[in-house]
Amino acid sequence: MNLLFTTLAIMATTASFAQMKATTNKTTFHRETTVVTVIQADEAIIWALLTNAADYPRWNSTVTSIEGQIALGEKIVLKSTLDAKRSFKLKVKEFQPGKKLVWGDGKGQRTYTLANNSDGTVTFSMSERIGGLMFPMYAKYIPSFDENFDTFAADLKKEAELIQSKAN
Repeated sequence: MNLLFTTLAIMATTASFAQMKATTNKTTFHRETTVVTVIQADEAIIWALLTNAADYPRWNSTVTSIEGQIALGEKIVLKSTLDAKRSFKLKVKEFQPGKKLVWGDGKGQRTYTLANNSDGTVTFSMSERIGGLMFPMYAKYIPSFDENFDTFAADLKKEAELIQSKAN
């Protein structure tokens, strides 16, 4: 776990930082964007939202479609509002129910983590690292993820808390 994620996670667990703005760190050969938010809902609700591919477009305004099953070793095809003309062919690389989900391709990977705060809240983090030796040649063509990440986290928080409120 990198220092940035640790710092953001600690800050997100305090009331004044319930919704962090996405941050991006850049180097010559990679770029990593991270967002952290605290969600007042059960881990199972958040996990169900993150792993139901067909339901993403209903609650998440940054995703237009996901085809396939979100499960370890499975391949999915994601379409995002960030680049509406492109389909991202991704493989689910890690799947720890209720804790961690990782998918990606040869150029990058996105990691979702959930941490139960033992107070009825869960700290959600999403981080995407893209790069490689050829990254400097195409980096300028990749749009910023910050606004998209902020929206994703806000949409997830809103939907999970709505489901939780109906369950109570």
